[in-house]
Amino acid sequence: MRKTMVDVPAPDGTADAYLVVPDGGPHPGVLLFPDAFGLRPRIEEMAERIAAAGYAVLAPNLLYRGGKQEIDMSALADPDKRGELFGRIMPLIQALGSETITRDAEKYIDFLTAQDGVTDEPVVITGYCMGGTNALRVIEGLPQRVKAIASFHGGNLVTDQPDSPHLRVGAITGEVYFGHADKDHSITDEQIKVLEAALDEAGVTYRSEIYEGADHGYTMSDTAAYNEAGEQRHWENLFALLERVKN
Repeated sequence: MRKTMVDVPAPDGTADAYLVVPDGGPHPGVLLFPDAFGLRPRIEEMAERIAAAGYAVLAPNLLYRGGKQEIDMSALADPDKRGELFGRIMPLIQALGSETITRDAEKYIDFLTAQDGVTDEPVVITGYCMGGTNALRVIEGLPQRVKAIASFHGGNLVTDQPDSPHLRVGAITGEVYFGHADKDHSITDEQIKVLEAALDEAGVTYRSEIYEGADHGYTMSDTAAYNEAGEQRHWENLFALLERVKN
């Protein structure tokens, strides 16, 4: 298995990314969109687990415009350091709108599918927290290049803004999966119902599930939000989706 850090040519610079390609192939491509804390050992571990099942995985730094992220995860327990961290990354997150992430994702897909051992076919995106939100934006913006997405504890899927992700689900031609945390400040029960109603009206193939007892960030074992049962359920649903859409 080939595991390496790579530099991906992106619209506004160079995005650092973690690439994992199994031996042999060619293998279907998967983009892994991290949470706000970016590339780190936990994300690399998750990418490798997906690759071990026979997929080529690229995990890009979605916030590359702010430079390479080097976040000390232990600092999150300190309120002052946590506040400083979010003060630095929130403007980058807020600047990553639908048009911007779609342009970026096109370059990520180009890079991944051009690698040796990777099929030149539509990819799947699995996203976490803000990565889950942006996965939805990308399948809406690039329906011919993304055949499915899985969004885990994704927030702000329904907002009152004109570019709210739920307003563009009619463009989706593939399958989508949502694993919502039931204790999530970034999406309410009412917003989930609005999202599901939009998906139903658009005729999208989807599954939307609540993970009971799980906090926002439940898949991330290097944070206080980690929920072991939720993480395991996430793997089961992600691999089931990958299997369903495999060509």
